[in-house]
Amino acid sequence: MSRVQIALNVSNIDAAIDFYRKLLGAEPAKRRPGYANFAVAQPPLKLVLIENPDTAGTLNHLGVEVESTEEVAQANGRLQQIGLETEPEDKVTCCYAVQDKVWVHAPDGAPWEIYTVLADSPVRDAAPDAAPVKAASPCNCQC
Repeated sequence: MSRVQIALNVSNIDAAIDFYRKLLGAEPAKRRPGYANFAVAQPPLKLVLIENPDTAGTLNHLGVEVESTEEVAQANGRLQQIGLETEPEDKVTCCYAVQDKVWVHAPDGAPWEIYTVLADSPVRDAAPDAAPVKAASPCNCQC
């Protein structure tokens, strides 16, 4: 199953969780300091909340969660074939999960990722060798 991901910057993670719990009628699937995500079955949605008071109320990034690394690779190939510039990342740790992903940017700069979760992680952001990083991708720089 694929689902759309919306990642929002929020000023207060606890207040945001309380609001979205009520709005969506669901509990967070993952909760960490300054971070939460909701995996909603209907409509298929991954809502990510990132505590970032300096940019609260704004979009962090958008995404499409897919089931496998193969689907990420297929998306990367399709996007390149139609002339979009892609930024693939393999086995990166982002938002408390190890992921394979590919980034593209909309004409106005909105960052989109197509990704799959490979494993849970106790840390928010790390390079493939597990060293903490502050990368240029939207998820890593604001998570």
